[in-house]
Amino acid sequence: MKQPNFIGSWSIAEHFECNDVIDYFENNVCLHSPGITNNGINHEIKHTTDIGIYPNELHLPQNIIFKNYIDQLFKCYKNYLDQWPAVKDIADEIRIPPFNVQRYRAGGHFKKIHCERGAIQPNRVLAFMTYLNNVQAGGSTYFPYYDLEIQPKKGKTLIWPAEWTHAHRGNIVEAGSKYIITGWMTFLI
Repeated sequence: MKQPNFIGSWSIAEHFECNDVIDYFENNVCLHSPGITNNGINHEIKHTTDIGIYPNELHLPQNIIFKNYIDQLFKCYKNYLDQWPAVKDIADEIRIPPFNVQRYRAGGHFKKIHCERGAIQPNRVLAFMTYLNNVQAGGSTYFPYYDLEIQPKKGKTLIWPAEWTHAHRGNIVEAGSKYIITGWMTFLI
């Protein structure tokens, strides 16, 4: 029996400059905020530093890199739809609400197994994540229902269903830092 995990993976490193996003993150400390979950700030569950990126501000000169990122992400999304055309029936049109650039320092994590959809976010269809750097020790993303562990690699982009079937966690970064862009594709409502 075929058992796909419905997690798409692409490399956008040749078409997108990950280092520019890391530089943006490090050069905009005034935009940093502690990572939050539906339950607020709790470093025992999620220990990150985040910058929120708002799609209605992608036209601003300082955000052009994120417009370029969204262009690359939509190429991945179109390929995802080619692989799983039933998604088109679920959501004719999707939008990307505010998304995050996140840094996990050594010891950072999102330890709690969680999914991207729930009572607070019922219109999320898919989640996405792009690793902005290689992480030598720890920092993997683990999907327990598939026993699938994905090690961060610069430019690797993932798209997966936002449902409970794709509950996951971000394992502890053991050395260095991990940088990602992450967010959701939602129904238009």
